[in-house]
Amino acid sequence: MTATAAPTVLTARALLLDMDGTLVNSDAVVERIWRRWAEHHGLDADEVMKVVHGRQGHASMALLLPDRPMEQNLADNARMLAEETADMDGVVAIPGAPEFLAALRDLPHALVTSADVPLSTARMAAAGLGLPDVRVTAESVGASKPDPEGFLKGAAELGVAPADCIVFEDSGAGIAAGKAAGMRVVGVGARAAVHGPDVVVADLTQVRIEAGEDGTIRLTVG
Repeated sequence: MTATAAPTVLTARALLLDMDGTLVNSDAVVERIWRRWAEHHGLDADEVMKVVHGRQGHASMALLLPDRPMEQNLADNARMLAEETADMDGVVAIPGAPEFLAALRDLPHALVTSADVPLSTARMAAAGLGLPDVRVTAESVGASKPDPEGFLKGAAELGVAPADCIVFEDSGAGIAAGKAAGMRVVGVGARAAVHGPDVVVADLTQVRIEAGEDGTIRLTVG
């Protein structure tokens, strides 16, 4: 991955933050759960892993098993969410995430995740990260990323226009959702680099946050 070569300065009135792959590295458990699911269904696990990041589980299943009834996907998803919530082995913070969230403490920001409340609460705790006051989880939306609903809800809850928000994301589905919401996107990590974010960083140590006197958030990225 090639991170943004020279520092880029961006301004916003709110930040909308994905969780998995952006604030929390949960790849180890995601790989364990989904590779087991792929084997059970006779699917190529490497191809499955290209689909599942960023989406709600039932949405990934609908893409991977298009002829299967949605009721089965929803039941499978509920079971897998319970498995993931019970498995915190290897869940750690993305480098720079604690400092990043600390810098945002008094600034408008929200968590926008495809995880549900129990999973997002457990993973943030396992990574030693505090939960933002405003959270949009799987229970909050009718459509999974790459649909923009979650990011638009986050902006609405913060009272900020979509164009004044910056999204932090790692997955193709999440980056597409941010762009569909009319927002600028900072890609985090190698997975993000191939999906066309506005800028990309290796991790959150490459982001500096300052509060502007006019209520804006100034980001130095890279």
